[in-house]
Amino acid sequence: MKRLIVGVAIAAAALLGAAPAQADVDTDFTNELHTYGIYGQKDYNAWIGKITCKRLYKGLDKDANMSAQFVHNQLVIDSTTEQAWQFLAAALRMYCPEKLPILDQAARS
Repeated sequence: MKRLIVGVAIAAAALLGAAPAQADVDTDFTNELHTYGIYGQKDYNAWIGKITCKRLYKGLDKDANMSAQFVHNQLVIDSTTEQAWQFLAAALRMYCPEKLPILDQAARS
């Protein structure tokens, strides 16, 4: 019986010391997009963000200009070029931060 109580105490301590659940990245992404006036379905926008990263990894988009054009083509008709770049920057930060240097490259050219 003593072992059972010790086991339960250890399990309870482990649960209490567990890290809190991570925030949902897609929700954070959606919330950031809203600050730029970019709306639409959360899942769709997250999918576009993830596909944007995948296109960069596969070399389909050679630079940020190509990625921003892809994003712009996916957004609603009345979206602006500025919003496409904001979307791209948010997507890179959220889903593939190692690709962020392409924004600096675009700024220098």
